[in-house]
Amino acid sequence: MQTGTDRRLQGYVMQADERERYRRQILLFGEEGQERLREAEIFIAGAGGLGSPVAIYLAAAGIGTITIADHDTVSLSNLNRQILHRERDIGREKVESAAERLRELNPEITVRTVGETIRRESADRLVGSADGIVDALDNFPTRYLLNRTALSKGIPLFHGGIRGFYGQATTIVPGETGCLECIFPCGPPEETVPVIGVTAGIIGLLQANEVIKYLLGTGDLLAGRLLLWDGLKGCMDELCIEKNPRCPACGTETDTMPAGDGNI
Repeated sequence: MQTGTDRRLQGYVMQADERERYRRQILLFGEEGQERLREAEIFIAGAGGLGSPVAIYLAAAGIGTITIADHDTVSLSNLNRQILHRERDIGREKVESAAERLRELNPEITVRTVGETIRRESADRLVGSADGIVDALDNFPTRYLLNRTALSKGIPLFHGGIRGFYGQATTIVPGETGCLECIFPCGPPEETVPVIGVTAGIIGLLQANEVIKYLLGTGDLLAGRLLLWDGLKGCMDELCIEKNPRCPACGTETDTMPAGDGNI
């Protein structure tokens, strides 16, 4: 699959300060790989427990353009896991707090903010020309909406979910893997989910790792595999994922049904 990064690379010459900042990464995948990260655009849906580690490590790695979307404000109860934000940020819009932190971390990147609810009529516009969507959400209606947006744009959806000491992650590649609605035909009832920050950190870092591998075209993605993390036992397991031919989002044996409005 050709990414937007492939289309945008046009012989950029890396500067000396970039070589120094990313020196250890360049040892791993060369200047060409670093330039691919620099030219990439990633849309992160959620600036909370999962979105925090994803955004921090993608910014540190030099992803050139990060769009972070969240309509909420920072509260004290967020701070056990949402490490983009600090106590002084309570009451601020999460996207503004997040953008400030990311720009401090790496002033060489572009950070865009979306401080509005993602809805069916706006999702395509908000995601724009991104090379991938990171699902860092805590509600399934918006997840389903972004799943269909990823399918329509032909870009991957990097899914993560957490509850307590448990988490899960997978990478959905349109045309190659089952989609989110294949895996979860019905979302769970809405509730206040218990969570400890380290679980969000572990799953968020797995998602960030998937994004980087995808952009570099290296390694084996969690495509067709749902990784399950058990923090109480300190172990991981995998489930194989298959396409559902009757999936209302990506199946070929039924008409596609509209997804509901999101609420992030």
